[in-house]
Amino acid sequence: MFVAEAAVSSIFDVVLEKLVAAPLLEYARSQNVEATLQKWKRILLHIEAVLTDAEQKQIRDRAVKLWLDDLKSLAYDMEDVLDEFNTEANLQILIHGPQASTSKVHKLIPTCFAACHPTSVIFNAKIGEKIKNITRELDAVAKRKHDFHLREGVGGLSFKMEKRVPTTSSVDESSIYGRDAEKEAIIQFLLSEEASRDNGDNGVSVVPIVGMGGVGKTTLAQIIYNDKRVESHFDTRIWVCVSDRFNVIGITKAILEAVTRPSPDYKNLESLQNMLKNELNGKRYFLVLDDVWNEKLQNWDALKAPFSVGAQGSMIIVTTRNEYVASLMRTATSSHHLDVLSFQQCWLLFAKHAFAHMNPNIRQKLEPIGMEIVRKCKGLPLAAKTIGSLLRSKQDENAWNGVLNNGIWDFQIEQSDFLPALYLSYHYLPTNLKRCFAYCSIFTKDYKFEKRNLVLFWMAEGLLDGSKREETIEDYGNMCFDNLLSRSFFQQASDDESIFLMHDLIHDLAQFVSGKFCSSLDDEKRSQISKQTRHSSYVRAKQFELSKKFDRFDEAHNLRTFLPVHTGYQSPYIFLSKKVSDLLLPTLKCLRVLSLADYHIVELPHSIGTLKHLRYLDLSHTSIRRLPESITNLFNLQTLMLSNCHSLTHLPTKMGKLINLRHLDISGTSLKEMPMGMEGLKRLRTLTAFVVGEDRGAKIKELRDMSHLGGRLCISKLQNVVDAMDVFEANLKGKERLDELVMQWDGDATARDLQKETTVLEKLQPHNNLKELTIEHYCGEKFPNWLGDIHLPIWCPCNSTIVKIVHPCHR
Repeated sequence: MFVAEAAVSSIFDVVLEKLVAAPLLEYARSQNVEATLQKWKRILLHIEAVLTDAEQKQIRDRAVKLWLDDLKSLAYDMEDVLDEFNTEANLQILIHGPQASTSKVHKLIPTCFAACHPTSVIFNAKIGEKIKNITRELDAVAKRKHDFHLREGVGGLSFKMEKRVPTTSSVDESSIYGRDAEKEAIIQFLLSEEASRDNGDNGVSVVPIVGMGGVGKTTLAQIIYNDKRVESHFDTRIWVCVSDRFNVIGITKAILEAVTRPSPDYKNLESLQNMLKNELNGKRYFLVLDDVWNEKLQNWDALKAPFSVGAQGSMIIVTTRNEYVASLMRTATSSHHLDVLSFQQCWLLFAKHAFAHMNPNIRQKLEPIGMEIVRKCKGLPLAAKTIGSLLRSKQDENAWNGVLNNGIWDFQIEQSDFLPALYLSYHYLPTNLKRCFAYCSIFTKDYKFEKRNLVLFWMAEGLLDGSKREETIEDYGNMCFDNLLSRSFFQQASDDESIFLMHDLIHDLAQFVSGKFCSSLDDEKRSQISKQTRHSSYVRAKQFELSKKFDRFDEAHNLRTFLPVHTGYQSPYIFLSKKVSDLLLPTLKCLRVLSLADYHIVELPHSIGTLKHLRYLDLSHTSIRRLPESITNLFNLQTLMLSNCHSLTHLPTKMGKLINLRHLDISGTSLKEMPMGMEGLKRLRTLTAFVVGEDRGAKIKELRDMSHLGGRLCISKLQNVVDAMDVFEANLKGKERLDELVMQWDGDATARDLQKETTVLEKLQPHNNLKELTIEHYCGEKFPNWLGDIHLPIWCPCNSTIVKIVHPCHR
């Protein structure tokens, strides 16, 4: 038998792990709070014993849910305090070495850390008050657990995280059941003369597919969209996900991007629609508008204006949950209503996911239980798929019976009749995956996200602390992502294999389990932010962010995530009120993730250096000219995104202090050189560019100890290399994780030492794992021998290197 692990215990694990960390304990001893922290540990261990039972009871018993919320909030507060202690403890080791006397801890802190690490008197007073409050609340919460008669030790085998191959973005028709009739009926209509006659007022046929969430509307539209007959019948096909924000400009721009590929520069509707008319004029096009919620006829009238210029037989398919929406848009007399699957169809779908590669004898024993489970899925494909994915790694009858007889099936959950079936898949996730999944509720519905960015968010928020020593934390995060993907919590976007999203019902589930702790602010749908909110995104304004919009953050002093998200068309110049950067952000002392990307800001306040918990900072696509020196006080910073900051010419002079930095993206900047001391960034996994300095700038040899670098690296201004031995010390040959390398000299060949250039390139030999090498503006006397050696044998073409020689000097 297996049961769920309580999500709260994942936070407890992090807190308990920090409570036994040697540097923190030594520091706590010096501050005379070691006994208090040991008391925390004892109470947490007693509470942890009943968490699994509490999590199973929380949906039925609101009092238990409130208790768990209070407990979770308190665990977050404890983690914040311990993180401050841990930061101070590690700073002392950095400054004085592991044998530093604890009695001299505060006396020896140098002035360069003063902004981020206050004097002992202030620090002790603030932290002492926090510890006192947490201890008092922890005692009270521990006493309340006796009111609920919770059982200790409820548990058993849980589902373990497995390394699975992620799904692909293409539609696998072998995994689709019971939709052949609907598919053929719609395709026959699309190709018929009747469709050409049934063009409505705007000269195009609109066919709605209507059905409840999770019933397979999008899947049906996808298999129609990818059918060879449809592909050959139409001149162009366009897919646009609309979602619940019907932004006419944004949708028009998305349609244009699908047709023209480059993003149009026009910013007003009239210009966009004129361009769209030019692109569609005389073409027979097929457009899918997926997940439409708009109930305003004037919005549809505005959007459809350019569609009339298409050739006869052009078609639009609309998927929606709402028949009224369908009635506004359709040109036919009726919509195509998609019902739930029959039991047999639902069983086939469930069986494909649950019994993959299973021994036939074991399958025979489990099939009767599986059939009863399928009956409880009530014909919903999404439920059958997720429950089947949940069970496929289990071959024990008790485990299957545990799912069948779980009381969650009987819960009446307000948001959806089908949510209990989906909740079961969440219920049996390992604790670390529960927290990772719940975090995703900060995204808006149908929000498209990149895997890499989400893993970096998880890392910054401390959700990947379960990683083992034999793997990097990023690899562990990728494994967590792939597991959630394989369990159908994520799905690949139809237009890009690197982009993912969540089904609407899965998003509802994420919001349900995250509760008050995650919030997504939308101007059209007001969301609550309270003192319990720890993670929040908000929908970015079209041009100017008014300060009043952020008044809702006044109570969220413990906020950890401050993340703007795009939905639809956005102006390239979005102005952010200085009240946000200068007044609001400095009050959010617990921030781990902060993004100000795509805003028209030219500077950051010095107070940014006081956010000592900050792990992820994104300033990409801003107009920032210089970073404040205080940013180097962010001891815990792991990720710094500065891509396409075209006005940025210098990095802070003490960048080397950011010893925990793992990802630094400075592509598309105007940096003149790297600051001295870059060799301190030994943990870097990503460094997109390195500008070789002249007199006071960093030398190329500072790359020597960055042995973990991967992805793409561009080394520019190689003409500034003074000593060719610096190049040898940079040890490019030892950087086996690099995929792409650009070696760049300036275009001006005047007064260049050609012999030195030849020697420099000779010593720039990269590792043979390199996939792409570009050499730009090289003026040396010859190319080195290693340039021919980096091509690996033809029987291993996946590792052969593409070499591009760009603008060499001709002699």
